Amino acid sequence: MVVAMAVVATLGRWRGLALPVLSLPVPWVLGRLGACLAAEHGRLALWLPVALGLGVLGYFGLSVEPDSAWGWLALPLPGLAWVLGRRHLLAGWVAMLVAAAACGFALASWQAGRQPPALEAPRTAAIWRGTVAGVEALPEGRRVTLAAPSFNDSAPQARRIRLRLKAGDETPVAVGDALEVRALVRLPGAPAFPGAWDFQRAAWFSRLGGSGFALAPVRVEPGEAAPPFFAGLRAMLEARVQAAMPGAAGAVAAALLTGGQSAIPAADMAAMRDSGLAHLLSVSGLHIAIVMSVSFALLRGGLALWPWLGLRLDGKLLAGVAALGVGGCYMLLTGSAVPMQRSFAMAALATLGLLTGRRVLSLRSWAMAAGAVLLVQPDAVLGPSFQMSFAAVLALIAGWEWLRPVLARLGPQDGWRRRLALVGFGLV
Repeated sequence: MVVAMAVVATLGRWRGLALPVLSLPVPWVLGRLGACLAAEHGRLALWLPVALGLGVLGYFGLSVEPDSAWGWLALPLPGLAWVLGRRHLLAGWVAMLVAAAACGFALASWQAGRQPPALEAPRTAAIWRGTVAGVEALPEGRRVTLAAPSFNDSAPQARRIRLRLKAGDETPVAVGDALEVRALVRLPGAPAFPGAWDFQRAAWFSRLGGSGFALAPVRVEPGEAAPPFFAGLRAMLEARVQAAMPGAAGAVAAALLTGGQSAIPAADMAAMRDSGLAHLLSVSGLHIAIVMSVSFALLRGGLALWPWLGLRLDGKLLAGVAALGVGGCYMLLTGSAVPMQRSFAMAALATLGLLTGRRVLSLRSWAMAAGAVLLVQPDAVLGPSFQMSFAAVLALIAGWEWLRPVLARLGPQDGWRRRLALVGFGLV
């Protein structure tokens, strides 16, 4: 604020107006700020996820772990902000931003503290045992994720490990099987240079203890219990698609369905990146929009085909709720990545707005989706997936909100201009 006032004062001197900005009384300045905030009352909530994210970044910016007692100080701050906001809008808004930042700081500290301890792995090859939690196809071979791993005669550990199986090892491996193999496991490495991607931090929050490769064929015992439903369904879909479409085409088709990109050959993945189409392989808004819209259309159309039922039940409501359930199942099927969490959160708000007659796409829905993701997974703010996903959607919605009144000012005689502007800005 002081910098802005100094700039205005400088511009005033240049024009010979001699504006005594810096000598303005404090109550007048606060009153003007309060009036500006009152005019933007409907937009103030959009700053809450921003403050929440800044609080998370504040925690990760520390060089030492803070005392856990500081987290309890965030609990009374929202109530204090609400009390202040009822009488003084400016003070209440500032207090709410501070409360959101404190909550983000406390959530990040709590999330980091509840993670299991780091994996204890030998520096040499060992006999590793564990339960298969995931199987990924690679261009040359397979990669498995082991839950509750143990090496030699040690006790099972809380973190998972990922192992690349030997090329040519065709031993059938399914989710839920007990696996034993001689392998070399390495702990996550430190950043390559200051400010680079921190593999250790990402592995800490994803509960990954280490990764390595098998030195011998695996020994598998079929599991007694059934594998998790979505993990088994994902593996079955990928296997059936790649069996029907061998090679790179099947790997790309499986990635479009389940989001798993590990089976795509390096040359084809490089071609997708060079052509600018690699983002289509990452399941997010486009995929969940197709799944939910097709489900909505089929269910509503199916209800309308039965007149007796269609005249007695609200087909739009039932189809919307069912499509939302299908979208949630699809998010679980694809592994609940951050872009999918953002897309599903906004899809849920869009469905609610559609059923209640409210505007579907708005910056408020974006803010609620960002806040929901940060509350569930605070460390996501550090990743490019969160940053690029929310930045892109923010630009799209903000651009449409700017374009909509411009198109509204065009009269019926400007129909061709309206259509041209809509198509042009839509493509942009």
